[in-house]
Amino acid sequence: MLVKRVLSAVILIPVALAAVYFGGIPLAIVTLIAALLAGYEYLDMMRRIDLHPSRLFGLAFIAALVADAAWPEQGILPIALVVFVIATLTHAVTRRNMPGSLQSWALVLAGGLYIGYMAGFVLRLRALENGIAWLALALVSTWVSDTGAYFVGCSIGKRPFFPHISPKKTLEGFGGAMVTGIAVVLVMGWLLLGLNVLQGVLLGVVLVLAATFGDLAESVIKRQVGIKDSGNLIPGHGGALDRIDSLLFVIPAVYYTATVLVNLS
Repeated sequence: MLVKRVLSAVILIPVALAAVYFGGIPLAIVTLIAALLAGYEYLDMMRRIDLHPSRLFGLAFIAALVADAAWPEQGILPIALVVFVIATLTHAVTRRNMPGSLQSWALVLAGGLYIGYMAGFVLRLRALENGIAWLALALVSTWVSDTGAYFVGCSIGKRPFFPHISPKKTLEGFGGAMVTGIAVVLVMGWLLLGLNVLQGVLLGVVLVLAATFGDLAESVIKRQVGIKDSGNLIPGHGGALDRIDSLLFVIPAVYYTATVLVNLS
């Protein structure tokens, strides 16, 4: 398992960092692909509990939300919302012999916001002043804190952390994530952005908390559905949604924290 995790990371991390560096269309494409793969897994999970959310509408809505983040000046979001609500509600109420049509509609809407809108903050964060540094810091710190949680939890983890949601998570693992996450934010924040110690610690705490609850949020969904992983796309990591669940919370949190820190400086 560990070998597969490392090999997958060796392939995916350079791709992600290259997209961050180039920004623009390359980053938009990588973000869109990740969001669509995660969205497909989310919609597939909902079908396991006898609901039938439309893959077509769900993935189209996710794509529109990512496109709005990539080209905000085009005003895609208002048009996408109007078209989505009219088309999907009409589709839901006219389906015959299909129980749970309105529930399925709500799940498509929720999935679009959860995955598409939140993923769009990758592009919004990159568009900020020093966006490369902010986005690189968010990604690397999340990956390192996740690794810290994994190794500390496996080594000395004993006390459960939200056992009703994710039985394998421990307080010790959370502590490992917090220490490693703050350490990386302090170093990268100082080197790349000139953040002081207080700013680095604040950002590190926000980042690790967001990563933790992003992971727990997906765990709630998987627990409701009764599965361990959202998919098997990435060896050693599960599905695409398993890989980006923390980032869906981290990136928006870093975006708004960065905005506050920049305005205060």
